[in-house]
Amino acid sequence: MTSYNKKIKVLVVDDSMLFRETIKKGISNDQYIQVVGVAGDPYIARDMILELEPDVLTLDIEMPRMNGIEFLKKLLPQYPIPVIVVSAVSDNVFNVLASGAVDFVAKPDVSKVEHLNKFFNELIMKIKIASVSKIKNIKQEYSKPTFETTIKNSNKFIAVGASTGGTEAFYSVLKTLPKDAPGIVVVQHMPPVFTRMYAERLDKACDMEVKEAEDKDIIKRGRVLIAPGGYHMSVYKDKENYYVKCFIGENVNGHSPSVDVMFESIAKIGAKDAIGVILTGMGSDGAKGLLNMRKNGSYTIGQDEKTSVVYGMPMVAYNIGAVIKQVPLDKISEAIYSQINV
Repeated sequence: MTSYNKKIKVLVVDDSMLFRETIKKGISNDQYIQVVGVAGDPYIARDMILELEPDVLTLDIEMPRMNGIEFLKKLLPQYPIPVIVVSAVSDNVFNVLASGAVDFVAKPDVSKVEHLNKFFNELIMKIKIASVSKIKNIKQEYSKPTFETTIKNSNKFIAVGASTGGTEAFYSVLKTLPKDAPGIVVVQHMPPVFTRMYAERLDKACDMEVKEAEDKDIIKRGRVLIAPGGYHMSVYKDKENYYVKCFIGENVNGHSPSVDVMFESIAKIGAKDAIGVILTGMGSDGAKGLLNMRKNGSYTIGQDEKTSVVYGMPMVAYNIGAVIKQVPLDKISEAIYSQINV
């Protein structure tokens, strides 16, 4: 984790006074965090932002007078502050991420100490990541490129790893791909339940079929498999097809699912048929696995620094020689298709 020369100033925005104070108390124990204020609704928060100049906001979605999504849409164009959404389990978190929030944390069961402690640890980690992230005021729309429609190598598939900022980054890539694109396997750092919601959201918005992966799902053209939260996902092969295996295991690089687990499995059995892609995210998960994919014949692509919300995972991968081609987010689908028939 990055070292900090000064404390990260945090403003907590939530309509529940009890939960505001719970968050304040829980994250103030960290030596690098200072809660400079709490606000019960977006109007109070707006005034406090001007007065306190926080580095990061934690934001509830459902609030009186103005919800979190509306607040973000009005706030970020004027004050590009990193925002962590603290929300109940709902697919509304993806609307907030699409509106410019950096990441989200699910609200815990406050009656259970172990749930609270896990929540505080996760929120503190994500506040620190958010404090060094890039905020994009204007949502960039990418036009769909014209691809060569004939795919000669039917065994080709795409493996994608992402973390902070990755939900929107992967969506930006996927929506430019045609319905019959090669199969895609994805590890996006995300908790259980939300991965299913994310898959369902992408399935409605994109041309390809998208689903939360299940054990023994086939990787095939026109299908995207999202690793389920809380499970690792690896790739294996029989005489005819590539499949995925989803299993519970210890966290790898602090994550389950882990990008490295998926990439390493591909390096061992199917690297020459795979195109590896590493997108925005904090840390180094996926870098070593991508390097092994490259050593075993995969073409590998990394998102560049300018378009990454957090240039961590793609930076480490690039620095250790795992990335053959580093490109902006809007050029990744073209880079993929340049290798489909190679």
